[in-house]
Amino acid sequence: MIVESQLAPENAIVRDTVDAGDYYLKTIKKGQTVRILDLEGNQAADTLFYNANDASERYSAIDTVREQGNVYLTAGTVLMTNDCNPMLTIVADTCGRHDTLGGACATESNTVRYALEKKCMHACRDSWLLAVAENEQLGLSKADITHNINFFMNVPITADGKLSFADGISGAGKYVELTALMDTIILISNCPQLNNPCNAYNPTPIEVLIWN
Repeated sequence: MIVESQLAPENAIVRDTVDAGDYYLKTIKKGQTVRILDLEGNQAADTLFYNANDASERYSAIDTVREQGNVYLTAGTVLMTNDCNPMLTIVADTCGRHDTLGGACATESNTVRYALEKKCMHACRDSWLLAVAENEQLGLSKADITHNINFFMNVPITADGKLSFADGISGAGKYVELTALMDTIILISNCPQLNNPCNAYNPTPIEVLIWN
């Protein structure tokens, strides 16, 4: 569902650019709104969310899909935690839908999906592992890298219930906005994937804005 934002970029308290292949880590306070902006189009922003006060509570794809009765995420979706608590709500979306079933690219999945020689290519899981290693104060480990959202990624469900990775449906300047319902850690891997049409085979930067 397409819903335009009412927020002006010049009023944002944070405005950061995240290059393709980099991670982005920030704590969003309850009531704040974060926008993830697809600067050039068809970029995938693989995102994890954690309760900032107890990182063992985190975004749950299972609970979110069950509670909303829809496998796609868009404006109006409430993101649920593994304790079935509301975590964030999508308040604006100019892309239309986002994936939470396809998972994130990893060196291992690169070999399965593409070819054995793709194993050493950089992947989203690598970015998250680096974030965990460089931010020990969060108390996270690789075991905490679980359900993620692939903002802007197009993963249609086929008639026989399978996932297909298709050309992106996003475009330059499209965005998604979420308002935090609890203090939330956001951890983004701006996907470096060169083999997936969801990135148009050309990973590009994204922008992250935060408003009070």
